[in-house]
Amino acid sequence: MHKQLLTLLTRAPLHVGAGASVGAIDQPVIRERHTRLPVIPGSSLKGVLADLWASDKEQAFDDKGKPKTDRDGKPVMVRAGLAKRLFGADDNANAASGRLLLGEARLLAFPVRSAKGCFAWLTCPLVLSRFLRDDRESEISNLKSEIQTLSPSPEEVFLTPDSALALDGKVIFEEYPLAVKGKVAPALADALKTLCDDEVWQGVPQRLAVVSDELFAYFAENACEVAQHNRIDDETGTVAGVALFNQENVPSETLFYAPVQSVEPDLLAALDARLKEAGSLLQLGADETTGLGWCSVKLNACK
Repeated sequence: MHKQLLTLLTRAPLHVGAGASVGAIDQPVIRERHTRLPVIPGSSLKGVLADLWASDKEQAFDDKGKPKTDRDGKPVMVRAGLAKRLFGADDNANAASGRLLLGEARLLAFPVRSAKGCFAWLTCPLVLSRFLRDDRESEISNLKSEIQTLSPSPEEVFLTPDSALALDGKVIFEEYPLAVKGKVAPALADALKTLCDDEVWQGVPQRLAVVSDELFAYFAENACEVAQHNRIDDETGTVAGVALFNQENVPSETLFYAPVQSVEPDLLAALDARLKEAGSLLQLGADETTGLGWCSVKLNACK
């Protein structure tokens, strides 16, 4: 089985919704049950990637070899060629499973406001350990011993030697002051930098901060954006009184990663080429027409 990691850095707020809620947030994002960290389901990724081959279609036939048509008499088209190999076919008469295996995208770095340096990318020992489990022979996995030394308490933080976040031996993330406990190995920040080619992410060596698992989970659950939505009455120019709801969005500059596997290496190469043809950009989740969900993407080789 050949494997690569797909990284996604949100350029705009992202909403992959969990459906309606009866809580304070009407439209929350999907989260893991046990950690409460935001995730992007593999089914969402598969649908977006399959759209890159939207033009690879062929006429569908029934089990008697007769061309299928819809109610309006138009031909029914199904995936063909490389699209069919990658993502399978939904034709009942010629069903086939896809040969590209996609995992859910997990959180690796979460942005929060910083009193110095504008914002920081937070990660934690748990998140880094999960990344090492998914990619055992990357540049980051070679730094396992250095990662194991990063064990901050909820009141502490580890920073890189050239960090732009420290102020008199402390940092302030949102309204929480933390004491600088120690240094993150520069090699770890440099290895993380290679995961995504986005220009903003290249500043991760100056903005990386390792906090405790508890504090990271708190920020990931409580520091997402909550956007208010309403409808304006065209006649009065004021709120119409209906369609009022608030929507939770994962903020811009959040980094996710997802494992992508295939028994056929040429399929991973084809996916990489198509992503580059698309400008290394994908739109995921809701509200595409209002600019949400755009992500910088990159396939990273791993073992």
